[in-house]
Amino acid sequence: MTDEERRASGMAVRRAVLGNAHVDRAESRKTPFTSEFQDLITRYAWGEIWTRPGLDRKTRSCMTLSMMIALNRPDEFRLHVRAAVNNGLGRDEIKEVILQAAVYCGVPAANAAFHLAEEVFREIDAAGRPA
Repeated sequence: MTDEERRASGMAVRRAVLGNAHVDRAESRKTPFTSEFQDLITRYAWGEIWTRPGLDRKTRSCMTLSMMIALNRPDEFRLHVRAAVNNGLGRDEIKEVILQAAVYCGVPAANAAFHLAEEVFREIDAAGRPA
């Protein structure tokens, strides 16, 4: 696959997982300083990794949520809670991911993740989206 094919494939997956609104915001905020990074994550993370056939998107979302909890990345965790919903994870499945993380990442990390997930769920509910 060429870089341009990877970029196109990555952008399609990125939009499907994160939603058009998020991707459009990210794209509109690109600057000369950040544009190469945006291109890198579109080609590499979304076009190379998220498109691989070895794992489905739900599994990738579970893994990503776990890693964001472990790495204490609250902004990315919130983003990927929405992505997990877009990928078909229900609230009970997200709860199970956080409970699993409590054992392996620590109770304080899971406690924070529960609070963040509830914030995202309230936002989704306020927007009238099913989740």
